[in-house]
Amino acid sequence: MPFVFSTLVLAMTPQELKQKVPLLELELITEILKNSSILKIPKGQEVIKQDGYIPGIPIVLEGLINVSSHHDDRSLLLYYIEPGQSCIMSFKACMNGLPSQVYATTEATTTILLLPNDKIIQWIRAYPGFNTFIYSQYDVRYGALLDTIEQVLFQNIEQRLYTYLKEKMAITGNEFLKMTHQEIADELGTVREVISRSLKKLEIENKVIQSSLGIKMLSR
Repeated sequence: MPFVFSTLVLAMTPQELKQKVPLLELELITEILKNSSILKIPKGQEVIKQDGYIPGIPIVLEGLINVSSHHDDRSLLLYYIEPGQSCIMSFKACMNGLPSQVYATTEATTTILLLPNDKIIQWIRAYPGFNTFIYSQYDVRYGALLDTIEQVLFQNIEQRLYTYLKEKMAITGNEFLKMTHQEIADELGTVREVISRSLKKLEIENKVIQSSLGIKMLSR
């Protein structure tokens, strides 16, 4: 099993998996269930290691995965993998036999479908729905990366932080964001002191409040 703290999930029918990944054909789903693992992984566990070889291609069924890039002592959040989605960077690394250029961790307890690397080419050739699924992921990730580049180039840190908080809360569905200033800084590729100052400015502008429960966005 590739993840030390994961739990193997056995009970899932083709119809149940079809509901979670509707682009895939039932015949392919049957093949996937025969050859793949369904794993339940706790919050905060590394799923993909940067510069490491990927044990399989994950499709998120429940939960949330954070995909980031790490260089020297800085990190930058690239995108999230939500239910029904996969990591296109995993496909790229798998198809070319290369180590991963990103790392990924679970944001919550997450159930993933782990596709075996040695079956990917076969399924791409045999099932049009699998191709459609892959291209749909390229489309989603391309848009997400363009948004990230635009924010880094054209927004100041307060604007980036405010956008980040809105997106994070929308994705997680939580009223309060329970993260340290250092954790936020790590995802935005900056330092804790910058995040602390920026959050204070957003509080003065009545855009957020901070309490023992976490950070909360205020309606505007």
